[in-house]
Amino acid sequence: MAELETFRGVVPFVAVAEERSFRKAAARLGVSAAAVSKAVQALEADVGQSLFQRSTRAVGLTPAGELFFERCRQALASVKGGRDALAAAHTEPSGELVVSVPFIGAQLLTPALALLGSRFPRLTFDVRVTDQLSRFAEERVDVAVRIGSLAQSSLVARRLRATRLLTVAAPGWVARHGTPRTIDELVGHPAIVVRAPDSRPRPFLFRSGPKPVRPVMVVDHGPTALEGVLAGLGVSQAFDFMVKDLLQQGRLVELLPDEAADGPDVHAVCAPGRRASANVRAAFDAFAELFSKSP
Repeated sequence: MAELETFRGVVPFVAVAEERSFRKAAARLGVSAAAVSKAVQALEADVGQSLFQRSTRAVGLTPAGELFFERCRQALASVKGGRDALAAAHTEPSGELVVSVPFIGAQLLTPALALLGSRFPRLTFDVRVTDQLSRFAEERVDVAVRIGSLAQSSLVARRLRATRLLTVAAPGWVARHGTPRTIDELVGHPAIVVRAPDSRPRPFLFRSGPKPVRPVMVVDHGPTALEGVLAGLGVSQAFDFMVKDLLQQGRLVELLPDEAADGPDVHAVCAPGRRASANVRAAFDAFAELFSKSP
């Protein structure tokens, strides 16, 4: 019985911590708010500490609550992962798949979701397009697409594809300014650059190394940078998959193709407890199949 007492109240506690609301937690669990409040109060009495700071407007975790929440959500994720592992071999993907993708990767995602939908008609998709790193437990994200290094080593990752950084300009811009023949000549022209996490303009990256440029516009949204290039505002760099169609349509021109640099890899990632889920396994397979076909 002592083992059972250890878990009493943990599920309501985690639900309130994730929802930041007793009412929303109750709706999620299908019980009354009073029942959730009573379960949390009993848990607080059991551990001998207050876990929440309550007010009429908000519910927040105390320092003790933060520590307890981190351990409890990991435990619940492990339990859920174990249940998923048991059912995975006999379960067809169905229900909602929550996917997080950065703005610059969104155009790769839609064909993969279409493939998943054709294979598993009972699947639906909740897509969060954001450049913020997903917090898998809090946001209940199943799979995230990430471009670049993976700082969270605990995540399960599958490499989807490599990238290349291409330097591009609009045909009208080239007609006015000519085609740069060297890197030094190119970086003397006005550039549209993407802002780095430290808020500084990123340098252009070439095969021979990085090179500072003269920004005419700094933006934290890759597609907006491309809109500026198409409008003739300046030159920019973008991942190959972002500009493939625009180059084929003649709406953009690649500059200094011999200096195109290798970019970061694209990965699909999930929390360790979700890898056995039939939905996540199907998503990993579809993403790997479709993303690899992009240039």
